Amino acid sequence: MTYDIFFSISQTPVDGVTPDEATMFRNAFAQMEAADDLGFGVAWIAESHLSSEVQKHNARPVIPHWEGEVGLNSNFLQLANFGFQRTKRLEFGSAVMNIVCMGGPIAHAERIASYLALHGLQDERRLHVGFSAGRFQFMNEASGIIWRNEVERVAWPALRGKVFGESCEIFLRALRGDVFSSEDIPATVLTRESFWTEEHWQQVLAAHGSQVDEIIIPNRWVFEPLELVPRDWNRSLLQLIVGSHDPKLQEHINTLLPVQVFNLSITDPQKIEDTHAHMQTAYHPDGGGWERGHMPRTTFVFLNEEPGLSPEERRIEARKEAEKALSAYWKALQGTIDPNKIANAADNALIGDSVQVAQQIRERFHSDDRLMLWFDFFNHDSDRVIRNMRMFMERVRPLLETGE
Repeated sequence: MTYDIFFSISQTPVDGVTPDEATMFRNAFAQMEAADDLGFGVAWIAESHLSSEVQKHNARPVIPHWEGEVGLNSNFLQLANFGFQRTKRLEFGSAVMNIVCMGGPIAHAERIASYLALHGLQDERRLHVGFSAGRFQFMNEASGIIWRNEVERVAWPALRGKVFGESCEIFLRALRGDVFSSEDIPATVLTRESFWTEEHWQQVLAAHGSQVDEIIIPNRWVFEPLELVPRDWNRSLLQLIVGSHDPKLQEHINTLLPVQVFNLSITDPQKIEDTHAHMQTAYHPDGGGWERGHMPRTTFVFLNEEPGLSPEERRIEARKEAEKALSAYWKALQGTIDPNKIANAADNALIGDSVQVAQQIRERFHSDDRLMLWFDFFNHDSDRVIRNMRMFMERVRPLLETGE
């Protein structure tokens, strides 16, 4: 089993206290340094854009109940650079980079290539780039990623995924070093299979004005032949991970480059196993054989090994901490996540003292899984977060390794 760590850097009020931005970043760097000392593998850092507070006043607020800011990291590469400077072994990953907004796929690919060309001159540690279309539409709309006509407006719930597919193709071809234009990107096609219901498809056809078998959507990004510069950077320092459980998309992008798969704590266990089975044959051969560790699994950690408490008291306190944090989180995201997925996430959280947490990991995860452990979840007490990280590696991990 591999142990990674996730940093949300989420500036939300906890017990009425909201740290300022400088404190949030200092806490994150202290926790990264501790993660490096303790032997965690990859520090996965959440990325977010634009104010969550301001969007609450928009005509279509996405997260109207959120208090504070979802995340302060708006530039993963800059933050990773600071992290690399402060650590010796820890690698860094984005969880996740939205390649649709803030310039789109070409701009993001260029930034990554430029960063790794310089990073590779002095450091051989890998950069893990998790990428997706993002959860919150208001961030994409600010970058012009919105419907362009009535057909696209009606089709948008399904079309959003198609737009991401187009951006993936561009992003990966650019990183691969291709010379290509938008004419080399497959057309976006809407058919009945693109929609969950017949009713939605009929609504799109009505907006289109005629009964057809398919609707061709013009490219979102139009450009003449291009190639990224610098060209000759060490591509072995880049690991790509897609934030999508669409098997067709996973399969297609792996015809371009080796792309692993992200998984959230809210993902159904059967979907996880189905993805592993599918990726056995879909994974790009240049990445080697598919391994379970190629799909990092996010999980909340509410560990209590505080001194002066009995084992039973620690378990009770851990449960209280979990219920308090999870209830605040789900309330803040009300309406953005399927309630059934929320229930699964609560069941998947690791809660208790070291013995309980080790037992829960053995019951819920495969011995070859890669865990992305989330300790800073609604917790601004950086010293406590670091203690929990230390207790996990010093008390939980040995129990898992010895099987006790």
